[in-house]
Amino acid sequence: AMRFAALLEEFCAAVKAGDGQRFARLFTEHAVYHDVFYGPHAGRDAIAEMLEERFHRDARNFEWQMIAPVDDGRVGYARWLFSFDGATPHTEGKRILMEGVGLFELLDGLIDRYEDFVKNGEVLLRMGFPPDKLYRVLERNVAQQDARPEVRAHLER
Repeated sequence: AMRFAALLEEFCAAVKAGDGQRFARLFTEHAVYHDVFYGPHAGRDAIAEMLEERFHRDARNFEWQMIAPVDDGRVGYARWLFSFDGATPHTEGKRILMEGVGLFELLDGLIDRYEDFVKNGEVLLRMGFPPDKLYRVLERNVAQQDARPEVRAHLER
């Protein structure tokens, strides 16, 4: 099994290369990748398709830097900086920076579940979202957050 730091290096390299099969090999057969923009993608084929048909459709020139990764063999975290040149009507001609933390649930040295925790408002502002659309996206994010049992336990005190 790959060490966590080596797994993250390969993760970033595969994203930059836009190589869906290379990326998918880092995940278990039934893994789920929860993307902040594109939602959940389950299974290696869907994860490969997400990288090639969504990431590399909507942006170019990716850089993904993992910072201070830690893991216990079952769960890993890494703070990250992710940047790209936008290729959508909103983002064309802009260099977009995202900052967040990745949660990696690991199984036999592979990623079984991945989820981003991103500074969303900052990203959407950089992307030039108009205030009403920015509000709608953040409102949806809050609704998704509030649906989680551990969050409800805090809000229902």
